[in-house]
Amino acid sequence: MGRPGLNRRHILTGLGGLTVAGSLGFAALGTGADALASDASTRVRYWNLFSGGDGYNMIAMLDAFRKARPAIDVKDSTLQWGNPYYTKLAMAASGSRAPDLSVMHLGRVAGFAPGRLLDPWDTELLARYGIREEDFNPALWKRAVVDGKLYALPLDIHAQLTFYRKDVLKKAGLLGDDGRIVPITSTKEWFDALRAAKKATGRGLQTIGIHANDQNFAWWFFVTFYAQLGGDYFDPAMTDVVFDEDRATEVLEFLRRHVTDGYAVAGAADAEQFMNGSPFVWEGNWSVPVYSGAKIEYGASPLPAVFGRQATHAESHAFVLPHQSARGGSANEAAHELAAYIVKNAVAWAAGGHIPAYTPTLVSAAYRELTPQSEYVSAMDHQATEPKAWFAGSTGTLAARIGPVVASSNLGSTKPAAAAHRMRNVLEQLLAMKNPMDGRTAAQGGTA
Repeated sequence: MGRPGLNRRHILTGLGGLTVAGSLGFAALGTGADALASDASTRVRYWNLFSGGDGYNMIAMLDAFRKARPAIDVKDSTLQWGNPYYTKLAMAASGSRAPDLSVMHLGRVAGFAPGRLLDPWDTELLARYGIREEDFNPALWKRAVVDGKLYALPLDIHAQLTFYRKDVLKKAGLLGDDGRIVPITSTKEWFDALRAAKKATGRGLQTIGIHANDQNFAWWFFVTFYAQLGGDYFDPAMTDVVFDEDRATEVLEFLRRHVTDGYAVAGAADAEQFMNGSPFVWEGNWSVPVYSGAKIEYGASPLPAVFGRQATHAESHAFVLPHQSARGGSANEAAHELAAYIVKNAVAWAAGGHIPAYTPTLVSAAYRELTPQSEYVSAMDHQATEPKAWFAGSTGTLAARIGPVVASSNLGSTKPAAAAHRMRNVLEQLLAMKNPMDGRTAAQGGTA
Protein backbone atom coordinates (compact mmCIF):
# COMPACT_ATOMS: atom_id res chain seq x y z
CA MET A 1 0.00 0.00 0.00
CA GLY A 2 1.21 3.49 -0.81
CA ARG A 3 1.64 6.20 1.77
CA PRO A 4 -1.13 8.80 2.04
CA GLY A 5 -0.80 11.83 -0.20
CA LEU A 6 0.83 14.89 1.35
CA ASN A 7 -0.39 18.41 0.76
CA ARG A 8 -0.60 21.79 2.47
CA ARG A 9 -3.85 20.81 4.23
CA HIS A 10 -2.28 17.69 5.76
CA ILE A 11 0.62 19.73 7.10
CA LEU A 12 -1.54 22.52 8.49
CA THR A 13 -3.77 19.97 10.22
CA GLY A 14 -0.89 17.87 11.53
CA LEU A 15 0.92 20.85 12.97
CA GLY A 16 -2.27 22.11 14.56
CA GLY A 17 -0.75 23.69 17.66
CA LEU A 18 1.47 26.07 15.70
CA THR A 19 0.84 29.67 14.76
CA VAL A 20 0.74 28.79 11.09
CA ALA A 21 -0.77 32.05 9.92
CA GLY A 22 2.18 33.90 11.36
CA SER A 23 4.59 31.50 9.70
CA LEU A 24 3.24 32.47 6.30
CA GLY A 25 4.25 36.06 6.80
CA PHE A 26 7.97 35.70 7.42
CA ALA A 27 10.32 38.47 6.52
CA ALA A 28 13.17 36.85 4.64
CA LEU A 29 16.31 38.59 5.75
CA GLY A 30 18.64 37.61 2.94
CA THR A 31 21.76 39.19 1.58
CA GLY A 32 21.24 37.97 -1.99
CA ALA A 33 19.63 40.00 -4.77
CA ASP A 34 16.69 39.08 -6.98
CA ALA A 35 18.82 39.28 -10.11
CA LEU A 36 21.85 37.08 -10.60
CA ALA A 37 25.11 38.60 -9.47
CA SER A 38 27.10 40.04 -12.35
CA ASP A 39 29.61 37.18 -12.56
CA ALA A 40 27.19 34.38 -11.60
CA SER A 41 25.77 31.69 -13.86
CA THR A 42 23.99 29.64 -11.16
CA ARG A 43 21.82 30.53 -8.19
CA VAL A 44 21.38 28.63 -4.93
CA ARG A 45 18.37 29.48 -2.80
CA TYR A 46 19.30 28.80 0.83
CA TRP A 47 17.10 28.98 3.93
CA ASN A 48 18.42 29.03 7.49
CA LEU A 49 17.24 29.86 10.99
CA PHE A 50 20.35 31.61 12.31
CA SER A 51 19.94 34.96 14.02
CA GLY A 52 22.09 36.99 16.40
CA GLY A 53 25.76 36.06 16.53
CA ASP A 54 25.16 32.83 14.61
CA GLY A 55 23.54 34.85 11.87
CA TYR A 56 26.52 37.17 11.55
CA ASN A 57 28.92 34.22 11.46
CA MET A 58 26.88 32.48 8.77
CA ILE A 59 26.73 35.62 6.63
CA ALA A 60 30.51 35.98 6.92
CA MET A 61 30.94 32.38 5.73
CA LEU A 62 28.52 32.93 2.85
CA ASP A 63 30.38 36.07 1.81
CA ALA A 64 33.65 34.11 1.84
CA PHE A 65 32.03 31.51 -0.42
CA ARG A 66 30.73 34.20 -2.78
CA LYS A 67 34.24 35.62 -3.07
CA ALA A 68 35.75 32.20 -3.71
CA ARG A 69 32.99 31.04 -6.11
CA PRO A 70 31.75 34.10 -8.01
CA ALA A 71 29.95 31.90 -10.54
CA ILE A 72 27.45 30.86 -7.85
CA ASP A 73 24.95 33.42 -6.59
CA VAL A 74 23.69 32.53 -3.09
CA LYS A 75 20.22 33.88 -2.31
CA ASP A 76 19.99 33.35 1.45
CA SER A 77 16.95 33.90 3.63
CA THR A 78 16.87 33.84 7.43
CA LEU A 79 13.52 32.72 8.84
CA GLN A 80 12.05 32.58 12.34
CA TRP A 81 13.66 29.92 14.56
CA GLY A 82 11.68 26.95 15.85
CA ASN A 83 8.40 25.39 14.78
CA PRO A 84 7.43 28.30 12.47
CA TYR A 85 10.57 27.60 10.43
CA TYR A 86 9.79 23.91 10.12
CA THR A 87 6.18 24.60 9.20
CA LYS A 88 7.19 26.89 6.36
CA LEU A 89 9.88 24.49 5.17
CA ALA A 90 7.44 21.56 5.14
CA MET A 91 4.87 23.55 3.19
CA ALA A 92 7.47 24.67 0.66
CA ALA A 93 8.74 21.12 0.17
CA SER A 94 5.22 19.78 -0.35
CA GLY A 95 4.19 22.58 -2.70
CA SER A 96 7.06 22.60 -5.23
CA ARG A 97 8.46 25.85 -3.78
CA ALA A 98 11.37 24.45 -1.81
CA PRO A 99 14.77 26.16 -1.65
CA ASP A 100 17.79 24.34 -3.03
CA LEU A 101 19.40 24.05 0.40
CA SER A 102 18.33 24.57 4.00
CA VAL A 103 19.37 23.99 7.60
CA MET A 104 17.64 21.57 9.97
CA HIS A 105 18.27 20.22 13.45
CA LEU A 106 19.47 16.68 12.96
CA GLY A 107 16.96 15.31 15.45
CA ARG A 108 14.12 16.56 13.22
CA VAL A 109 15.24 14.71 10.08
CA ALA A 110 13.51 11.39 10.85
CA GLY A 111 10.20 13.21 11.29
CA PHE A 112 10.48 15.17 8.08
CA ALA A 113 9.41 12.26 5.90
CA PRO A 114 12.76 11.58 4.21
CA GLY A 115 12.06 10.70 0.62
CA ARG A 116 8.92 12.81 0.63
CA LEU A 117 9.90 16.20 2.08
CA LEU A 118 13.67 15.72 1.91
CA ASP A 119 15.86 14.53 -0.95
CA PRO A 120 18.96 12.40 -0.24
CA TRP A 121 22.43 13.76 -0.73
CA ASP A 122 24.54 12.62 -3.66
CA THR A 123 27.52 11.23 -1.72
CA GLU A 124 29.64 10.95 -4.87
CA LEU A 125 29.06 14.61 -5.57
CA LEU A 126 29.89 15.48 -1.96
CA ALA A 127 33.11 13.48 -2.28
CA ARG A 128 34.04 15.60 -5.28
CA TYR A 129 33.97 18.61 -2.95
CA GLY A 130 35.97 16.89 -0.22
CA ILE A 131 33.20 15.52 2.03
CA ARG A 132 33.72 11.89 3.07
CA GLU A 133 32.06 9.80 5.76
CA GLU A 134 35.39 9.02 7.40
CA ASP A 135 35.88 12.72 8.21
CA PHE A 136 32.94 12.74 10.63
CA ASN A 137 32.19 11.25 14.02
CA PRO A 138 30.61 7.84 13.26
CA ALA A 139 27.66 8.31 15.64
CA LEU A 140 26.91 11.74 14.19
CA TRP A 141 27.02 10.47 10.59
CA LYS A 142 24.78 7.51 11.50
CA ARG A 143 22.11 9.88 12.81
CA ALA A 144 22.06 11.56 9.40
CA VAL A 145 21.28 8.30 7.58
CA VAL A 146 17.69 7.15 7.12
CA ASP A 147 16.76 3.95 5.27
CA GLY A 148 20.35 3.60 4.09
CA LYS A 149 20.57 7.06 2.50
CA LEU A 150 22.27 10.25 3.71
CA TYR A 151 19.57 12.87 4.30
CA ALA A 152 21.56 15.38 6.35
CA LEU A 153 25.08 16.77 6.23
CA PRO A 154 26.15 17.67 9.79
CA LEU A 155 27.63 21.12 10.32
CA ASP A 156 28.18 20.98 14.09
CA ILE A 157 26.95 19.76 17.41
CA HIS A 158 25.75 22.13 20.10
CA ALA A 159 26.07 20.65 23.56
CA GLN A 160 24.93 21.42 27.08
CA LEU A 161 27.87 22.48 29.23
CA THR A 162 28.93 23.34 32.74
CA PHE A 163 30.06 26.97 32.68
CA TYR A 164 32.09 27.91 35.74
CA ARG A 165 33.63 31.06 37.18
CA LYS A 166 37.34 30.50 37.66
CA ASP A 167 37.64 33.24 40.27
CA VAL A 168 35.03 31.63 42.53
CA LEU A 169 36.23 28.08 41.99
CA LYS A 170 39.79 29.09 42.84
CA LYS A 171 38.59 30.39 46.21
CA ALA A 172 36.66 27.16 46.74
CA GLY A 173 39.65 24.95 45.92
CA LEU A 174 37.90 23.49 42.87
CA LEU A 175 40.34 24.65 40.21
CA GLY A 176 43.12 22.30 39.12
CA ASP A 177 46.70 23.20 38.26
CA ASP A 178 45.65 23.37 34.61
CA GLY A 179 43.20 26.16 35.40
CA ARG A 180 40.18 23.95 34.80
CA ILE A 181 37.52 22.55 37.11
CA VAL A 182 38.60 19.44 39.01
CA PRO A 183 37.19 16.15 37.64
CA ILE A 184 33.77 15.10 38.97
CA THR A 185 32.92 11.38 38.86
CA SER A 186 29.99 10.89 41.27
CA THR A 187 26.95 12.65 42.68
CA LYS A 188 28.72 12.91 46.03
CA GLU A 189 31.69 14.70 44.47
CA TRP A 190 29.32 17.01 42.60
CA PHE A 191 27.34 18.08 45.63
CA ASP A 192 30.56 18.40 47.66
CA ALA A 193 31.78 20.77 44.95
CA LEU A 194 28.53 22.77 45.09
CA ARG A 195 28.81 22.99 48.86
CA ALA A 196 32.35 24.34 48.65
CA ALA A 197 31.43 26.76 45.86
CA LYS A 198 28.46 28.07 47.81
CA LYS A 199 30.73 29.10 50.67
CA ALA A 200 32.90 31.07 48.23
CA THR A 201 29.94 32.77 46.52
CA GLY A 202 28.85 36.34 47.14
CA ARG A 203 25.62 36.98 49.01
CA GLY A 204 22.40 37.07 47.04
CA LEU A 205 23.66 34.72 44.33
CA GLN A 206 22.64 31.13 43.67
CA THR A 207 25.35 28.48 43.38
CA ILE A 208 24.22 27.06 40.06
CA GLY A 209 21.69 27.91 37.41
CA ILE A 210 19.91 24.85 35.98
CA HIS A 211 16.91 26.57 34.33
CA ALA A 212 14.74 24.46 36.64
CA ASN A 213 11.41 25.73 35.30
CA ASP A 214 12.31 25.69 31.59
CA GLN A 215 10.83 22.67 29.82
CA ASN A 216 13.52 22.50 27.13
CA PHE A 217 16.50 22.69 29.46
CA ALA A 218 14.80 20.35 31.94
CA TRP A 219 14.43 17.75 29.20
CA TRP A 220 17.96 18.23 27.83
CA PHE A 221 19.49 17.76 31.27
CA PHE A 222 17.36 14.67 31.86
CA VAL A 223 18.55 13.20 28.55
CA THR A 224 22.14 13.74 29.69
CA PHE A 225 21.98 12.00 33.02
CA TYR A 226 19.62 9.25 31.88
CA ALA A 227 22.20 8.41 29.19
CA GLN A 228 24.93 8.38 31.85
CA LEU A 229 22.93 5.63 33.61
CA GLY A 230 22.66 3.69 30.36
CA GLY A 231 18.94 4.29 30.04
CA ASP A 232 17.02 3.84 26.80
CA TYR A 233 13.54 4.78 25.59
CA PHE A 234 12.41 2.27 22.96
CA ASP A 235 13.47 -1.09 21.59
CA PRO A 236 15.38 -1.09 18.26
CA ALA A 237 12.22 -1.89 16.29
CA MET A 238 10.41 1.10 17.85
CA THR A 239 7.53 -1.15 18.85
CA ASP A 240 7.92 -1.19 22.64
CA VAL A 241 8.78 1.30 25.36
CA VAL A 242 11.80 0.17 27.41
CA PHE A 243 11.99 3.34 29.52
CA ASP A 244 13.42 2.50 32.96
CA GLU A 245 11.35 4.28 35.61
CA ASP A 246 13.82 3.47 38.39
CA ARG A 247 16.73 5.06 36.51
CA ALA A 248 14.53 7.97 35.53
CA THR A 249 13.52 8.51 39.15
CA GLU A 250 17.19 8.54 40.16
CA VAL A 251 17.89 11.27 37.59
CA LEU A 252 14.84 13.31 38.62
CA GLU A 253 15.81 13.09 42.30
CA PHE A 254 19.31 14.27 41.39
CA LEU A 255 17.98 17.27 39.47
CA ARG A 256 15.42 18.13 42.14
CA ARG A 257 18.09 18.11 44.86
CA HIS A 258 19.73 21.19 43.35
CA VAL A 259 16.61 23.13 44.30
CA THR A 260 15.78 21.49 47.63
CA ASP A 261 19.34 21.85 48.92
CA GLY A 262 19.35 25.53 48.05
CA TYR A 263 21.93 25.54 45.29
CA ALA A 264 19.55 26.57 42.49
CA VAL A 265 16.68 29.04 42.59
CA ALA A 266 13.79 28.21 40.29
CA GLY A 267 13.00 31.16 38.06
CA ALA A 268 16.27 32.97 38.69
CA ALA A 269 17.97 34.81 35.84
CA ASP A 270 20.61 32.11 35.52
CA ALA A 271 22.84 33.72 32.89
CA GLU A 272 22.77 37.13 34.56
CA GLN A 273 23.60 35.62 37.95
CA PHE A 274 26.55 33.80 36.41
CA MET A 275 27.92 37.01 34.95
CA ASN A 276 27.44 38.66 38.35
CA GLY A 277 29.47 36.03 40.22
CA SER A 278 27.38 32.85 40.54
CA PRO A 279 29.95 30.01 40.25
CA PHE A 280 28.05 27.65 37.91
CA VAL A 281 25.43 27.58 35.19
CA TRP A 282 24.34 24.73 32.95
CA GLU A 283 23.80 26.18 29.51
CA GLY A 284 24.22 25.47 25.82
CA ASN A 285 27.51 26.22 24.09
CA TRP A 286 25.79 29.05 22.20
CA SER A 287 26.34 31.14 25.35
CA VAL A 288 30.10 31.30 24.75
CA PRO A 289 29.94 34.63 22.86
CA VAL A 290 27.75 36.11 25.61
CA TYR A 291 30.07 35.18 28.45
CA SER A 292 33.22 36.02 26.49
CA GLY A 293 31.73 39.41 25.72
CA ALA A 294 31.12 39.97 29.43
CA LYS A 295 34.89 39.86 29.99
CA ILE A 296 34.71 37.38 32.87
CA GLU A 297 37.21 34.66 33.66
CA TYR A 298 35.36 31.45 33.01
CA GLY A 299 35.67 27.91 31.67
CA ALA A 300 33.27 25.42 30.13
CA SER A 301 33.23 21.64 30.25
CA PRO A 302 30.70 18.92 29.37
CA LEU A 303 28.07 18.26 32.04
CA PRO A 304 29.60 16.35 34.97
CA ALA A 305 29.79 12.55 34.71
CA VAL A 306 28.05 12.13 38.06
CA PHE A 307 26.81 8.63 37.24
CA GLY A 308 30.21 7.38 36.14
CA ARG A 309 29.71 7.51 32.38
CA GLN A 310 30.53 10.51 30.21
CA ALA A 311 27.53 11.87 28.30
CA THR A 312 26.17 15.33 27.65
CA HIS A 313 23.10 16.31 25.67
CA ALA A 314 23.85 17.38 22.11
CA GLU A 315 21.91 18.40 19.04
CA SER A 316 23.28 19.24 15.61
CA HIS A 317 22.72 21.78 12.89
CA ALA A 318 22.80 20.03 9.54
CA PHE A 319 22.28 20.88 5.90
CA VAL A 320 19.37 19.20 4.10
CA LEU A 321 17.96 19.18 0.59
CA PRO A 322 14.24 20.04 0.74
CA HIS A 323 12.29 17.99 -1.78
CA GLN A 324 12.10 19.31 -5.31
CA SER A 325 10.16 17.41 -7.97
CA ALA A 326 12.90 18.09 -10.52
CA ARG A 327 15.99 18.26 -8.32
CA GLY A 328 19.19 18.18 -10.30
CA GLY A 329 21.23 20.31 -12.63
CA SER A 330 23.54 23.19 -11.82
CA ALA A 331 21.56 24.53 -8.82
CA ASN A 332 21.63 21.14 -7.10
CA GLU A 333 25.34 20.75 -7.77
CA ALA A 334 25.97 24.24 -6.43
CA ALA A 335 23.95 23.41 -3.29
CA HIS A 336 26.28 20.46 -2.67
CA GLU A 337 29.31 22.68 -3.23
CA LEU A 338 28.04 25.41 -0.90
CA ALA A 339 27.22 23.01 1.93
CA ALA A 340 30.58 21.27 1.57
CA TYR A 341 32.42 24.59 1.63
CA ILE A 342 30.75 25.75 4.85
CA VAL A 343 31.23 22.42 6.60
CA LYS A 344 34.92 22.36 5.69
CA ASN A 345 35.53 26.01 6.65
CA ALA A 346 33.72 26.10 9.98
CA VAL A 347 36.37 27.64 12.24
CA ALA A 348 34.44 30.91 12.02
CA TRP A 349 31.31 28.99 12.98
CA ALA A 350 33.12 27.52 15.98
CA ALA A 351 33.73 31.04 17.26
CA GLY A 352 30.04 31.04 18.15
CA GLY A 353 30.60 28.12 20.53
CA HIS A 354 29.52 25.25 18.29
CA ILE A 355 31.68 22.15 17.88
CA PRO A 356 32.44 21.61 14.17
CA ALA A 357 31.29 18.28 12.75
CA TYR A 358 34.15 18.06 10.26
CA THR A 359 36.98 16.19 12.01
CA PRO A 360 39.89 17.89 10.20
CA THR A 361 38.63 21.19 11.61
CA LEU A 362 38.47 19.75 15.13
CA VAL A 363 42.13 18.77 15.06
CA SER A 364 43.32 21.95 13.38
CA ALA A 365 45.57 24.40 15.21
CA ALA A 366 43.08 27.20 14.57
CA TYR A 367 40.33 25.38 16.46
CA ARG A 368 42.60 24.21 19.28
CA GLU A 369 43.52 27.83 19.96
CA LEU A 370 39.89 28.77 20.69
CA THR A 371 38.98 29.01 24.36
CA PRO A 372 36.93 27.68 26.03
CA GLN A 373 35.88 25.71 22.92
CA SER A 374 38.91 23.43 23.03
CA GLU A 375 38.01 22.50 26.62
CA TYR A 376 34.71 20.85 25.75
CA VAL A 377 35.53 19.37 22.34
CA SER A 378 35.27 15.87 23.90
CA ALA A 379 31.49 16.29 23.93
CA MET A 380 31.58 15.20 20.28
CA ASP A 381 32.52 11.68 21.43
CA HIS A 382 29.97 11.50 24.25
CA GLN A 383 26.71 12.74 22.75
CA ALA A 384 23.48 12.03 24.59
CA THR A 385 20.74 12.41 22.01
CA GLU A 386 17.00 11.98 21.83
CA PRO A 387 15.69 8.76 20.27
CA LYS A 388 15.67 8.68 16.48
CA ALA A 389 11.94 9.06 15.93
CA TRP A 390 9.59 11.38 14.05
CA PHE A 391 8.46 13.12 17.25
CA ALA A 392 11.97 13.92 18.55
CA GLY A 393 14.41 16.74 17.87
CA SER A 394 14.78 20.40 18.77
CA THR A 395 11.38 22.04 19.48
CA GLY A 396 9.78 18.70 18.60
CA THR A 397 6.71 16.99 20.02
CA LEU A 398 8.74 14.89 22.46
CA ALA A 399 10.29 17.90 24.20
CA ALA A 400 6.95 19.72 24.24
CA ARG A 401 5.18 16.77 25.86
CA ILE A 402 7.80 15.45 28.25
CA GLY A 403 9.78 18.58 29.17
CA PRO A 404 6.99 19.98 31.37
CA VAL A 405 6.89 16.70 33.30
CA VAL A 406 10.59 16.99 34.15
CA ALA A 407 10.16 20.65 35.08
CA SER A 408 7.26 19.78 37.39
CA SER A 409 9.56 17.39 39.25
CA ASN A 410 12.29 20.05 39.45
CA LEU A 411 9.83 22.49 40.99
CA GLY A 412 8.34 19.99 43.43
CA SER A 413 4.79 19.93 42.10
CA THR A 414 5.27 16.28 41.10
CA LYS A 415 7.28 13.70 43.01
CA PRO A 416 10.15 12.19 40.99
CA ALA A 417 8.70 8.65 40.94
CA ALA A 418 5.30 9.93 39.79
CA ALA A 419 6.97 12.09 37.15
CA ALA A 420 8.94 9.09 35.85
CA HIS A 421 5.69 7.14 35.51
CA ARG A 422 4.08 10.02 33.63
CA MET A 423 7.08 10.18 31.31
CA ARG A 424 6.62 6.52 30.43
CA ASN A 425 2.95 7.14 29.67
CA VAL A 426 3.88 10.00 27.32
CA LEU A 427 6.40 7.77 25.53
CA GLU A 428 3.75 5.07 25.05
CA GLN A 429 1.34 7.61 23.60
CA LEU A 430 3.93 9.01 21.20
CA LEU A 431 4.95 5.57 20.00
CA ALA A 432 1.35 4.90 18.97
CA MET A 433 0.91 8.27 17.23
CA LYS A 434 1.29 8.80 13.50
CA ASN A 435 3.65 11.32 11.98
CA PRO A 436 1.51 14.12 10.50
CA MET A 437 4.06 14.41 7.70
CA ASP A 438 3.45 10.94 6.26
CA GLY A 439 0.86 9.15 8.39
CA ARG A 440 3.22 6.50 9.75
CA THR A 441 4.15 5.51 13.30
CA ALA A 442 7.79 5.35 14.36
CA ALA A 443 7.69 1.56 13.96
CA GLN A 444 6.41 1.80 10.38
CA GLY A 445 9.53 3.34 8.92
CA GLY A 446 11.91 6.20 8.52
CA THR A 447 14.01 5.66 11.62
CA ALA A 448 16.37 2.82 10.75
